Amino acid sequence: MSTLFANSCAAIFVTCLSLGGGDGFPAAAAAPPPAQVKVVRAGDVELHYVERGTGVPVIFVHGSVDDYRSFESQLEPLSQRYRVIAYSRRYNFPNANTPSGDHSALVEAEDLASLLKALGASPAHVVGHSYGAYTALILAMKHPELVRSVVLAEPPLLRWLPELPGGQHLYADFMNNMWTPTGRAFGLGNAEQALRITIDWFGKNGYRIDGKPARFDALPEETRGFIMENSLEWRALTTSADAYPMLDRAAVKAVTVPILLMSGQNTMQMNKQIDAELQRLLPKAETAVIRGATHEMWAEQPDVCRARLVSFLAKH
Repeated sequence: MSTLFANSCAAIFVTCLSLGGGDGFPAAAAAPPPAQVKVVRAGDVELHYVERGTGVPVIFVHGSVDDYRSFESQLEPLSQRYRVIAYSRRYNFPNANTPSGDHSALVEAEDLASLLKALGASPAHVVGHSYGAYTALILAMKHPELVRSVVLAEPPLLRWLPELPGGQHLYADFMNNMWTPTGRAFGLGNAEQALRITIDWFGKNGYRIDGKPARFDALPEETRGFIMENSLEWRALTTSADAYPMLDRAAVKAVTVPILLMSGQNTMQMNKQIDAELQRLLPKAETAVIRGATHEMWAEQPDVCRARLVSFLAKH
C-alpha cells in the first residue's frame, strides 16, 4: 500500500545508496558531511529537519514508519539548484511530541503548512511519498498559496478503494488482516508485535527483502531498530478513528498547482487502483512510472526518481 511501513523495510537497505550523475547534476567526488539536524516550532509541535542549498524551496515529506533520513541523501545533489529540506513528521524520529487525540493526514498537512511558514520556505515544491503524499495533497488543497508544485508518490487514499473496481476486497483485507490487528496490539502496549503484524502482512502482499517475503523476525537488528524508532507514528495512526480521512473527489479535481503522479511499476494492486483514480481526476497531471520499482521507488531507484523530479521541477 502507500502509507505502510513505507521506506523502512525493503527501503532501509538502499536508502543510503550514494547518489550522483544521471540527472544533470555533477556527481560529488566524496560524500559531503551530514547536514546538521535542526528543530523548529511549527504550530503546536517541534519538528526536526535538515536542509542544504539556497533558492526555490523543495521539501520532502516521508511516508509512515520513516523519518527525514529516507531523503537525506537527496539533499546534496539537489542543493546545487534548490533549497532542499527533509523533515520528520510530528511523531517520527527524532521528534518527541506527545500524541493527542485522533491523528490523520489533515493534522500532518497543517503541520507542514506551519513548517513552511516558520522556515520562510513557501511557495515550495512539495515532494510526498506514501502518507507524506497524502499530506502533500491535502496541503495543496487547503493551502495552495504555499505550494509551487506537488509530487505525489502513491498517496494512500484508502477510503476511495471500496468504490473502485475490485477495491472492496483489497480494502477489507488491509483493514481486517493488518490495520485492525496492528491497532489492537498497540492498544495492548505491544509495539513490537504491532510492527510484526504490519511487516509480515506486507511481506505476504509483495514486499520483499533479498528476494524473499519481508518478515519482521528476519529483519537485521539495525532495520528493526529504525522501525521501532518510528513506531509512535504508526501507533497514532492505527489507533486513530480516522487515519485515512475521505477526500472529496471534486476538491481533489479542483487542485490547480502543477502535479506529478509518481508510481512504482510493480507496486501493490491497491496503489495502482488509487493512482488510476487520481489520473482520472487530474488529467493534466504529469505521470512517471518508475520501471521495476515497487511502492518504495525512492529507496529502490533514487537516481531515477530524482532525475524524473528534476525534469518536472525545471518546468515549474
